[in-house]
Amino acid sequence: MIKQILVSFCLLSSIAFAQLLGPKLVLQQSSFDFGDIKQGEKVSHTFVLSNGGGDLLTITDVKASCGCTAATPEDRELAPGQSTNLVVTFNSAGRMGKQSKTVRIYSNDPENPEMALIITGNVVSATANTGAAPTIYFTETQHDFGKVNEGDKVNYTFNFANKGSSVLTIKDIRTSCGCTAALLNQDNIQPGQEGTLKVELDTKNRSGKMSRTITISSNDPKDPTKVLTIYADIVKKGS
Repeated sequence: MIKQILVSFCLLSSIAFAQLLGPKLVLQQSSFDFGDIKQGEKVSHTFVLSNGGGDLLTITDVKASCGCTAATPEDRELAPGQSTNLVVTFNSAGRMGKQSKTVRIYSNDPENPEMALIITGNVVSATANTGAAPTIYFTETQHDFGKVNEGDKVNYTFNFANKGSSVLTIKDIRTSCGCTAALLNQDNIQPGQEGTLKVELDTKNRSGKMSRTITISSNDPKDPTKVLTIYADIVKKGS
């Protein structure tokens, strides 16, 4: 009897351990609303996919529910702790009114081999007056520090601009871990003006390849959440 209990315990433990070490697809955001879209416009949003498990995550396929939507991941293989961007583009040509599209992600996550993203929006006439609005635009949304010695602090400055017709207000900035800090030069950006976001990565007590995200929330009605990604390959001292 005791032997059977021990065997059962070992079996359950091995299953739990395997699940802990297995790949795990994590969606930092599962839906996005573009708001009003002028007919004929192509609009895009970047979703962040992460591997929250303990083994290599492989994205085997990404399928959109219609030909008007395209989705392409920047990387299809993610080591534990790594993230990648998935840019989803919606083409509003020939469409009108409220829209809802699904993007399905297939991976080797044993618990959730299929996960879904939802994009929505309201297509209006190209001649419709949707009012003045700010538009946040980053010249780049990712930066790779390359090889960095463990313990070093490295930083990079992202540049962005307000390409809209009213004041852009940065409401919030969140980083994916305490090892990353982000400093904005100003909260309110006038139309046509530029701003900077300085990002610092502290590599203390870390090693190997890593990626971290910085999420910026603003009053841009079409893209209220912007995600930046930084990468580094941290080399342990003495290695």
